[in-house]
Order: sequence, then C-alpha cells, then structure tokens
Amino acid sequence: MLSPEIAVFFVVFLALGFDYINGFHDTANAVATSVSTRALSPTRAVILAAGMNFLGALSGTAVAKTIGSGIVAPEAISQAVVLAALLGAISWNLLTWYYGIPSSSSHALIGGVIGAGIAGHGLLCLKIGGVLKIVTVLVVSPLVGVLVGYIIMTALWWLFRRQTPHRINQLFLRLQVLAATAAAFSHGSNDAQKSMGIITLALFSSGLIPAMEVPLWVILACALAMAMGTAIGGWRIIRTMGGRIVKLEPINGFAADISSAAVIYSATIFGMPVSTTHVVSSSIMGVGVAKRLSAVRWAVAQQIATAWLLTIPASAFIAAWAYVIIHFVLGFRA
Repeated sequence: MLSPEIAVFFVVFLALGFDYINGFHDTANAVATSVSTRALSPTRAVILAAGMNFLGALSGTAVAKTIGSGIVAPEAISQAVVLAALLGAISWNLLTWYYGIPSSSSHALIGGVIGAGIAGHGLLCLKIGGVLKIVTVLVVSPLVGVLVGYIIMTALWWLFRRQTPHRINQLFLRLQVLAATAAAFSHGSNDAQKSMGIITLALFSSGLIPAMEVPLWVILACALAMAMGTAIGGWRIIRTMGGRIVKLEPINGFAADISSAAVIYSATIFGMPVSTTHVVSSSIMGVGVAKRLSAVRWAVAQQIATAWLLTIPASAFIAAWAYVIIHFVLGFRA
C-alpha cells in the first residue's frame, strides 16, 4: 500500500502529465486557423502557442479554485479519488487524440472527478449546485462562441465590403497573428488552471497545505507542463480544426480566434472552467454560418458534437473503474 506522501507524488505527476497532454491535445485551439490560412508556418504557430500558453497560465488562479472546491465535497476527496479522476481524464484525452477528435480536456477532467467521487462516496458527495453551474457554463459557452463568431464575422464583412479580396487577405494575414496570440494566451489562462486545481486539492486533502490556495510552484509547474505539451503539437486535431469544419480565409481565421479568445478569457476572469476546444470549434462554426449555412461541413460538426456529449460520461465511467481498481484491487485507501 502506498504511503500518503508517495500518493501525492503520483497525483502531482499525473496532473502534470494531464497538463502536458492537454497542451498537445489542444494546441489546435490556438494555431489551427493560422496554419490553415498560412498566416503562420506550423513551426512558428506552435512556438507562439507554447509561449503564450505559458504566460496565460501565470495570469490567475480563479478557475483552479473552482475545480478544486466546486465539484465534490472536501471530505469525500482522497488521493485515490484524485488519482482515478486523472486516469479517467488522461485515458479519454489520449483516445480522442489518437482518432483526431477535438474533444474537451475540461469535460474529461470534470467527468473524471465526478466519476471517481461517485465511485468512492456515492452521489451525495457531489456539490450539485457547483456541478450544475460548471456544466451549464460548459454547455452555454459553445453557443456563445457560435453567436460571437457570427456577429464578429458579419461586422467584418460589412466594414470591409468595399475592399478587394486580395487587399482583405493581405491585411488579415497580419492581424491573424495577433488574434492567434490572444487565443493562445486565453487558452493557457483557463486550461492550465484545471491541473492547478487538482494538485492543490490533493495537497490540501493530505494536509500538506493549510488552505485551498494554489502554491507558486504549482502555478509554475503547470504553466511549464502545458507549454511543453503545446510545443509538441497536435497535428491530427489541427487538420480537423483548421480545415475540415469550414474552409477558412485569413479574415475568417481572425474572426474565429478573436471570438474564442474573448469568450474564454471572459470565463477565466469569472473563475469558470470552459472547454477551449468547444469554444474554438463553435466560433469557427459561427464564422462559417456568417458566410452561408452550407459553408459549414455539418458531418464533421456532428462528429465533434457527439464527442462533446460523450466526454463527461465516458471519462466518468473510466474514472469510476480506475477508482475500483485503485481502492479495492490494489488496496489503496488514502
């Protein structure tokens, strides 16, 4: 049986592993449109995303506190629960990455915490109000992404309606670099904090820190892990996000990146975890709808939507079984 100290080490290791995987799984969120429109080369786009993800991860801890204390009652948290939650999230992330499906790392982690918590302590351990609030934001934010993408794209078409396509493309090839920078920063600001919350939860439940405040070393470690994962790239998902949903021109890529950055960072300010994958893909859909409904490849959009619906229950199911193995088969009860 593992000692509590070794258990915390495994939690930190897995949480940083989740952050690393999140980085290469969700790299497409920030760079796919820029690569698709050739505003940036793949190498430059990934380097930009890695650097801005790192800086974004240092920008606050409000989302981390929500993840750490808003889903499961503190007395129900054990190292076995946290380990199982991370295993559920990581397993689902790797599965969807392998098949090139842009699913949500946020949904996977939240589903993992829910599944492991229920397996260990039953439904009563859930903070229903907190879970409903988080799930509502996760569901509503893609709809907001569609709306904002549609509005910004429509406004840009109107503002530049008298310009030639060549002039518009040249202008927005440059502006899209700025939009991609904002998108990468917002991604890091929201997604890296989820692992911060999990590590802080493990440290607090084991008595290693006195309160649910994120230590500086946790912030730096999660920021670095996400940046390193981003630098690896996520080319399978980049192909899906960058060209299979909507055929993008530079003005479309700019509109999608600015829309998603605005939605994601607004959520970060209010401490709400959102799916950066869902917000980006829905913003791309909104931009496509502004062109015409037929511009969106709805079969691909349906595949993505199916992954949205499956992620929380699937990762919860995997995490529940992981808890059973950790707790009952391996006899780990910390």
